[in-house]
This record gives sequence, structure tokens and C-alpha cells, in this order.
Amino acid sequence: MDKNFKYYTGVVGFPILFVLIIWITFWFDMKFNLNLKSYGIYPRSIKGLIGVLFSPFVHNSLEHLVNNSIPLFILSSFIFFFYKKLSWRIITLGILFSGIITWIIGRNSFHIGASGLIYVLMSFILFKGIFSKNFNLMALSLVVVFIYGSLVWYIFPLKQNMSWEGHLSGFLIGFLFALYFKQNVPKKYSYDWEKENFDDKNDPFISQFDSEGNFIEPNQQDDL
Repeated sequence: MDKNFKYYTGVVGFPILFVLIIWITFWFDMKFNLNLKSYGIYPRSIKGLIGVLFSPFVHNSLEHLVNNSIPLFILSSFIFFFYKKLSWRIITLGILFSGIITWIIGRNSFHIGASGLIYVLMSFILFKGIFSKNFNLMALSLVVVFIYGSLVWYIFPLKQNMSWEGHLSGFLIGFLFALYFKQNVPKKYSYDWEKENFDDKNDPFISQFDSEGNFIEPNQQDDL
């Protein structure tokens, strides 16, 4: 199988799989009345620690599920495409660390949903592009700001029954990841003509033009 095909399949396939899992989980929860909310993060409770792993897959309403599914798919696709080597570490460690911080600082209530991970991804992409000074990654940061910049407001307690603690935890973890993972930033490609010792006389492309910038036909080049 072609490597590029496998790569692009993973870029889209893994985000689709993740979104599909949370939709199936929601269906089972509603269909069989499983009350999976109890598998959410319950702060400062030993039993509530189980939610660190399971809370991203649990949602309390269809609206909640839809609101999380779209940004989760888009942002995770960005991660798999632009940060291939870091993708699984960002996702797994993001779930773990943002969940632990939520468990520490959260209110005494069940915190559920994938929004903590969404904030990890959003924050990481945003700050990594700024810190890297890489044109492509900075452009990606601007795209994220344009689409999801308003999410930043929800790291504050502005809305009732919303886990702003989970949002804040994810945002902070994404920022820290952007600082920590430095060695994996794509290096800026340097063209030959940008180098100090570049000699345009030896360049095969420039040699196709005369001193006035006119293209030299192949038969003319043979006569020179």
C-alpha cells in the first residue's frame, strides 16, 4: 500500500474513529439508560479519578455531543496532518493531564465531554505556531484563531452548568505542550538561491534565460 495513502487515511481515519466512538457511546447510554455520567471526572474523589480516562467519551445531550464532535474532528485532523510524530502523545497525554487538573480544581460535580481535549488541541496548535516561527504553522494558528478564537472566553466561569475548569485545564496543558515539544517543529526549507555562495551561472533554470530575461529556445542553447 502506498505510504502517502496510508498517511492521509490516518489523518482523517483516526479523527473519524474517535468521533464515531463517542457517538456510539452516547447511543448506548441513551438506548439502555446506562447513566454513563457517573464515569465522568468527580473532583477530589478517588472513584472520580476513573473519569480522567472515560469522561471524553461521555456526553449528556445530543447538543453537547454535536458541539464537541465538529471541533474535535477538525482539530485532531490538524494534529495528525501537521504534527504526525506528536499526534498520539498530544492526544493521550492531553486527556490524562487535563483530566487530572480538572480533578484537582473542579467543582463537586461530574465533568464529562471531550471539550477538555478540544482545548488541549486548540491551545497547542495556536501557541505552537506562534513559538515555532514557521510560516505554515503560524498560518495554521491564524486559521484556528479565526474559527475557534471565541472558545478562549469559555475558560472562565461565564456559563452555568459548563465545565470551565475542564476548558481551562485543557488550555493550560496545550500551552505547556507547545513549550515542551520543541524538537519536532518542521525545519524551514532553504532554497539554493537563498544561500550566500549561490552562483547563478551554474543554475540550470537561470541558464535558460539570457541577460535580458528572455527565454532561450533549446536549439539556440545548443548553438551557444
